[in-house]
Amino acid sequence: MKDRNEVVLVDMYDKEKGTMEKMKAHREGLLHRAFSVFLYRGDEILLQRRARTKYHCGGLWTNTCCSHPGLGEDTEESARKRLLEEMGIDAGPLREIHAFVYRASFPNGLTEYEYDHVFVATYDGEASFDSGEVEEVRWVRLEDLMRDVETHPEDYTPWFLIALKPVADYLMGKKPACSKWSMGVK
Repeated sequence: MKDRNEVVLVDMYDKEKGTMEKMKAHREGLLHRAFSVFLYRGDEILLQRRARTKYHCGGLWTNTCCSHPGLGEDTEESARKRLLEEMGIDAGPLREIHAFVYRASFPNGLTEYEYDHVFVATYDGEASFDSGEVEEVRWVRLEDLMRDVETHPEDYTPWFLIALKPVADYLMGKKPACSKWSMGVK
């Protein structure tokens, strides 16, 4: 199993540049690889509220699972492992539908600067989540979620707000305009 305290540094083309201790990379705002997983059943998405003790964005709603793969580790395989560790879910194969780069700074001095791979999979079960990582989970209808994100964006993580649109397009049968793009870099 990979060291969860290290992240893989990458360039804007997702080419590996080495590794760094996770908190140091977040303090220095260095671009690193990440993934976001969205599980869905019909027109519903499984969301998690991040534990309030997380190093940033604690108490905010986000996609089913997110983390960082290790150096040389397959991103999909890492996402599947993390789903099992964090949410108690064995979702089977994941499908990468999108990737993007974003940068978000937080009041505690940390910065997320990530090349985020977005995966989806169908799932129709419950989550047995790690309470150190997740405060609560809920299934939300896509239509209701899109409306809530419009009126209360402050309740959601910054990467979720960016990743949701391509996921919504995918779930509605629309192909994202491009499979890899950058946005939110300040």
